Amino acid sequence: MDYLYYLFAILAFLAVVLFLEGAYMAWNAYKGPEAKRIERRLEAMTLGKEHESTLVKQRMLAESPGIASLLQKFPRVNQVDKMLLQSGVNYSVARFLGICLLLAAAGFALALFFGTNLTVAIIIAVVFAFLPLVYVLSAKQKRITTIEQQLPSSLDLMGRAMVAGHAFPSALQMVGTEMPEPIASEFRIVFDEINYGIPTSEALMNLIQRVPSTDVSYFVIAVLIQRETGGNLAELLGNISDLIRARLKLLGSVRVLSAEGRLSAWILTLLPFALGAVLQLVNPKFLSVLWTDPNGLRMVIMALILMVLGIFVMWRIIKIRV
Repeated sequence: MDYLYYLFAILAFLAVVLFLEGAYMAWNAYKGPEAKRIERRLEAMTLGKEHESTLVKQRMLAESPGIASLLQKFPRVNQVDKMLLQSGVNYSVARFLGICLLLAAAGFALALFFGTNLTVAIIIAVVFAFLPLVYVLSAKQKRITTIEQQLPSSLDLMGRAMVAGHAFPSALQMVGTEMPEPIASEFRIVFDEINYGIPTSEALMNLIQRVPSTDVSYFVIAVLIQRETGGNLAELLGNISDLIRARLKLLGSVRVLSAEGRLSAWILTLLPFALGAVLQLVNPKFLSVLWTDPNGLRMVIMALILMVLGIFVMWRIIKIRV
């Protein structure tokens, strides 16, 4: 009797373990990190593509098909989706717009809580609504800068691989395997597109759509010209790598020399808002005339317009293209 009891306990334990293992494997196959990574790569391949392939999954604008079809009716919604993909932020268009609306409502409620009038509350709500856009644009620029810094080493790796006898797609695969993110994922997407039957020229043009960088454009255009005219592609990649390194070195020198100007621009931009916030907390009645009196409101609007013009001028002065 005791043997049957122990046998039943062991079998029950094995059944529970196998059930949990099977449930985990099923979840990992559909919702695990590897599945999500493959899904993102397949979705990214649809950006800018003209080649039809049943293996490629279309990017969804929202989790709900109804909301996705509704968003598809709005103009420029695909540009927003393209911007989100270029930034590397794992947001759908619906989620991004939802965050914008949520922050706008929070800013509007916060402004009314501090006793501002309706016009100022609307302006604050609009400013809060644009904060996610600023974050996405900043993430996009940071990602592109990182890819530009990783590109020379990637081109050197491709050149050495081709000198060793590897084909161009194999060199792309080596970059996708050996190099760090985010350039590795972009080159893996190009390699996957070529494997799925998309022409090499189209796969490289899709890379430009996903990474709108001048250096990446140099690389793609040079490869496309070489495929048409012939030549030593390994030597060409080495020359492009040296050119990009020289450009990055010069750009670094320019940034060092313009650091003082950029710091002054940030201080002059943030100082009025910081001082206004401190005065509002210390003595709320001191600044209340600016939004309770019509002339004060006109002064605020004119000051904001002049500040925007000043910020634009300072940005153009310190923005030096190399």
